[in-house]
Amino acid sequence: MSFPATRMRRTRASHFARELARETRLSPANLIQPVFVLEDDKGREPVASMPGVERLGAEGLFELAGRCLELGIPALALFPVVPTERKDAEAAEAWNPEGLVPRTVAALKKRFPELGVITDVALDPYTSHGLDGIVDEDGYVLNDRTVDALVRQASCHAAAGADVVAPSDMMDGRIGAIREALEADGHVNTLILSYAAKYASSYYGPFRDAVGSAANLGKAGKEGFQMDPANSDEALREVELDLDEGADWVMIKPALPYLDIIRRVHETFGVPTFAYHVSGEYAMLKAAAANGWLDNDKVLLETLLSIRRAGACGILTYAALEAAELLRA
Repeated sequence: MSFPATRMRRTRASHFARELARETRLSPANLIQPVFVLEDDKGREPVASMPGVERLGAEGLFELAGRCLELGIPALALFPVVPTERKDAEAAEAWNPEGLVPRTVAALKKRFPELGVITDVALDPYTSHGLDGIVDEDGYVLNDRTVDALVRQASCHAAAGADVVAPSDMMDGRIGAIREALEADGHVNTLILSYAAKYASSYYGPFRDAVGSAANLGKAGKEGFQMDPANSDEALREVELDLDEGADWVMIKPALPYLDIIRRVHETFGVPTFAYHVSGEYAMLKAAAANGWLDNDKVLLETLLSIRRAGACGILTYAALEAAELLRA
């Protein structure tokens, strides 16, 4: 035989064949747009370390929400920018029913009832020290006291109308405690998206600048509660525990450096698995594109497709609107 019995390139030779044989597809329905929310309704502030991203007040947020629906993006995730004077060691503002997040949730659900609204359940935007919980005199995050606060925060968000509460703190036992409280309050259809495998990553820097927790955090680290980047099997244990406690969906964060974790979780548990294309990943692409080293549009879509291919059904990305525009073109 003077020719290959199987020519893999036959399927690659034409556009229609490539389309028919494509194994993984990316659509706006796979994307979630994170938003940094300001107290000032008319506020709009660029995030210097995240080109193209802005902190938005209600007016800008409503514009963005309408654009999400127009492009087919099914949900957005809210991250509050809390004024310094409302931060303290106990994070009491986190469960204020008149606070920024519950007010924003209620306004969004009234105006865009069909849009999914996801809220971040974590204390770091509200603490004067920038850590994700209540600390003792040595700066150690106290697990059970923090869980009590997270339960109050999640309940507050659910009462305001949040469709999904997303605990991103990595405290032990918080999913079970939140689920029990939601059931007791009658919020039986409020979804819990657990950041089940959140790594102590160095890719979060621009996010901390955006929400204003970087200065409070200083040189403190989060290795005492977030996962060691060296560990893979541990992620499966974390996910299993959260599912047993009542999580509906699970999140892997970050995305690109942890594609193997996304794949393992997806294949092991078969539950809706999400990934967070985090601020550092976004900022690196924008910096490279600005220098002409990468084609922004092509690399963005390739990046998101790779996260989908690994097994993520949904991707939080600051480029959700941008990607949806490209996919529609």
